[in-house]
Amino acid sequence: MSSNNVVTDQKITAPYGSWKSPITSDIVSGAAKSLDSFRVDSQGQLYWVECRPTESGRYVLVKEGGDEPIDVTHEGFSVRSVTHQCGGAAFRMHGDTVIFSNFEDQRLYKQSISSKASVPVPLTPDYGSPLVSYADGVFDLRFNRYITVQEDCRESVMKSITTIVSFKLNDEKIQEPQEMLAGSDFYAFPQLDASGERIAWIQWNHPNMPWDRSELWVGYINDKGEVQNRICVAGGEQGVIESPIEPKWSAQGELFFISDRETGFWNLYKWVESTNQVLSVYTLAAEFTRPMWNFGMNSYEFIQCDNKTLIACSYRKNGKSFLAILDADQSTLLHVDIPFTDINNITAWGQCLYVEGASAVHPLAIAKVTLDVKNLKATDFKIMWCSSATGLMYNAYFSKPELIEFPTVVPGQSAFAYFYPPTNPIYQANGEEKPPLLLLCHGGPTLETRGILILTYQFWTSRGWALVDVNYGGSAGYGRAYRERLIGQWGIVDVNDCCSCAKFLVESGKVDGERLCITGESAGGYTTLAALAFTNVFKAGASWYGIADQSLLRQDSHKFESYYTDNLVGDETACFERSPINFVDKFSCPIILFHGSDDKVVPPDQARKIYQALKAKGLPVALVEYEGEQHGFRMAESIKFTLEQQMVFLARMVGHFNVADDINPIKIDNFD
Repeated sequence: MSSNNVVTDQKITAPYGSWKSPITSDIVSGAAKSLDSFRVDSQGQLYWVECRPTESGRYVLVKEGGDEPIDVTHEGFSVRSVTHQCGGAAFRMHGDTVIFSNFEDQRLYKQSISSKASVPVPLTPDYGSPLVSYADGVFDLRFNRYITVQEDCRESVMKSITTIVSFKLNDEKIQEPQEMLAGSDFYAFPQLDASGERIAWIQWNHPNMPWDRSELWVGYINDKGEVQNRICVAGGEQGVIESPIEPKWSAQGELFFISDRETGFWNLYKWVESTNQVLSVYTLAAEFTRPMWNFGMNSYEFIQCDNKTLIACSYRKNGKSFLAILDADQSTLLHVDIPFTDINNITAWGQCLYVEGASAVHPLAIAKVTLDVKNLKATDFKIMWCSSATGLMYNAYFSKPELIEFPTVVPGQSAFAYFYPPTNPIYQANGEEKPPLLLLCHGGPTLETRGILILTYQFWTSRGWALVDVNYGGSAGYGRAYRERLIGQWGIVDVNDCCSCAKFLVESGKVDGERLCITGESAGGYTTLAALAFTNVFKAGASWYGIADQSLLRQDSHKFESYYTDNLVGDETACFERSPINFVDKFSCPIILFHGSDDKVVPPDQARKIYQALKAKGLPVALVEYEGEQHGFRMAESIKFTLEQQMVFLARMVGHFNVADDINPIKIDNFD
């Protein structure tokens, strides 16, 4: 390996991958706070739940303070739901009261927000284990109760029962839930109108995921608090395939929602109650929402305006998010210019918006956007919370993503990715050298990678690696037809698209074809393992809690995803043929595996089987297991160690340079 450094034109000439960078693994792991959800109270005060890796992944409810934010959550509590495994929407506020799901026991607790001495009081029974969970709650002021989605896994996670239930709030004693809606496999988005007399909700049944096919219903609440006279608003029509989502009542009592019913893209619609008709509010070949993996999505919000129905919304088109104000009465859409190019959730208070977003030069944040409603433009933009504000001091080292469109193996068909070139103001490589490539496969697989500032990516690019993040066929963000490319084709389309992307970058002269590496988390880990088992494009790989056995995934999965594999892969024969664990003889390059000991989604035994098989085969391999980690690493020490060991492992496998960081590499079997 070469380590000679030569200074030329005020830059140090050194091999790609060997560059020194101030973006250390400590900075990445310590700055990796993530946002679970946020809300604004009736006084315009912002509250959010953040995951803190430095506190072993604890989820803390925080409120906007004077000089510094104030923790609302007491020590020993963590605001996190596991309903449908992925959770989300773990708290709700009204006045001085917050109700939240506690991670350890999954019970609902009630707490006063203003009093520091207020101790959280349990509302729901202790069933002896965290097998009954709650999410997506709403206060019902008419009956002084709390309505929420409940998942009961006491029989088994594969046979869990999801319902919409309620709890009285004027009774201090712990109570059993009162069932309001039941019978479907899944429920989400219970939404009351202002009078509390109508409730809307989303429901769906196996074998569908909510983005495949779902239904929007409305029910009328009688004087006893019971739901009656139920009406299917969308999704129930015979032969019509759609996935309505995010129902919301306007101040005027009209029901709006998002669906892909006409265009194949998630657009805004309105229900006309008097005729039970659905009308299009605005049509665009763009996505106004995203797949519902988590509860609590909030892609649009009503803005206070005396004589108009104005909706603040965001949509994604060609890999970019746009903030806009929609006049629902006139069906006109006007853009609001803000620094974010990626937007997730929006909430409103008065004529201010709180927007969760990011860009290529700014990490995930919540910004307060003050609007001039008369002229429909932003007059102020202020960051209220940032996932990694300290990372901004290294902006000279940031590699900015380039959206690339590349051909797939299907003639005339394209897929998309974000390419990040090596970037460091101190270093340059020899003009004849091409950089090594790290290709990322996102999880899901029905998710979307986005071209935003992620310090983990900059950790690689500032050291001289090229990085590409692929939105293979099946990814969200490009409409239903693009998502459905993966139906029956998981392990084929995703693998082919990742290989096509890598080859495209080699042919474009951007990367070294002899130093192609691949990595991914969860479903992305599966694509990584499948690409390494069934193709010879990549020279080394790293799997983070990746799926190795499709059949085992079907057996060990929870109810929410129990038919997901059937839709994406097919029968047992297809599962067997696309499971890397069954074809270890086809692996021909080194692999490092990372897994949590408490992973219930992808049991760690899958990683152990791959490790043992490759070790016996004589290939360089390493396995790292983290005690106490689940599906997705949340502890700072796990994130730091994984990042360092993955980089050293891949660098040693593809060669030609020394890593500048002082890292003690773990033992690699079958490697001297």
